[in-house]
Amino acid sequence: MTFNLLFDLDDTLLDTNLDAFLLAYFKKLAGSMTSFVPPEKFISELLRSTQIMYASKSANATLEEVFNRNFYPALGVPRDEMSAALDHFYDEVFPTLESLTRPRPQSIELVEWAFSQGWNVSIATDPLFPRKAILHRLRWAGLAPEKFPFSLISDFHSFHFAKASVSYFPEFLAGIGWVDEPVLMVGDSMERDVIPSQKAGLPVYLLNSGKQEEQGNVLHGNFSDLRSLLEMSDHSNFKVSYGSPSALLAFLLATPAVFHGMARSSSTESWSVRPQPGEWSRLEILCHLRDVDAEVNAVRLDAILQEENTYITGQSTDQWVDERGYIREDPAGALRKFVEIREKMVKRLASLEPADWERRARHTILGPTTLRELVEIIVDHDRLHIQQAMGV
Repeated sequence: MTFNLLFDLDDTLLDTNLDAFLLAYFKKLAGSMTSFVPPEKFISELLRSTQIMYASKSANATLEEVFNRNFYPALGVPRDEMSAALDHFYDEVFPTLESLTRPRPQSIELVEWAFSQGWNVSIATDPLFPRKAILHRLRWAGLAPEKFPFSLISDFHSFHFAKASVSYFPEFLAGIGWVDEPVLMVGDSMERDVIPSQKAGLPVYLLNSGKQEEQGNVLHGNFSDLRSLLEMSDHSNFKVSYGSPSALLAFLLATPAVFHGMARSSSTESWSVRPQPGEWSRLEILCHLRDVDAEVNAVRLDAILQEENTYITGQSTDQWVDERGYIREDPAGALRKFVEIREKMVKRLASLEPADWERRARHTILGPTTLRELVEIIVDHDRLHIQQAMGV
């Protein structure tokens, strides 16, 4: 059993004073782009597009894609025209902001110790920055990625959700394999770390808050306290629990985002490749999830919401892979349809009252069940096939 430790970056591993840092960052960035756009307009559109990106809940667009389609048209300058200047900024100018930050020796000691335990250590920073900016800040923290083999570092190039959407956390878990292993999220912010982690069902540790009124029943303390907790605790207690409606909705929305991410990072041809005879390709997995949602899951949810204690029969769907010729389908079209169906399901479930999640049904295999339990089964089914697809 491997323990997964997820660290926030700013004001957790790195002393940043994020508000002051962002102000200086935006000023320097705008100043570096004056040959394209007046600084006032640049900063105004940067803030507006960042807010849109932060609020995005789109499973078929990364945060970078959401930002780009709002930011550059508003500036009236194509992204390609600014790419060289942006690269120069992040390579040469952004590093001058290091003086506004300070490394935390205790964080370096804790991360080094965590790696020495053989744990998977990841950087779960809000993915609102380009990867270059995140890697610079890790180096400023004394945690250079060239030295520390982090399992995953979230950034806006590859992630579809910011922490506020809650789906960030299941997307992150998928990125580290979404295995049934203990997890602990460590961060400094109630708003950006604790509350969304709890809504997603992740155990969380609040670091150095100093605000007792905010801490409540949340595990909290300094780096020394955290190490003591990790040394003395049974790590098997740090399990993800996605049985609440907020967690189930977050995990349901993350699944099509994970497949969208896989599609962006691999060739179309590779999706039809079966790893071994008799095993499914990524395309077949995707089509399977799409059709099960459309013809099984959606039908069952409708039945439960329309009739109390309705009767639900089991259904075999694996044979559809060959019967329907999934391997010959267009991956892009299959993905678009899956996103459409799943987002519609999430929207409907999100509109339910708390009591609706406990509506009862009778299942030929499960026996007495509830809508909540059936949605948990959908998430478990997603998890199985995400692991399968990531192994392809």
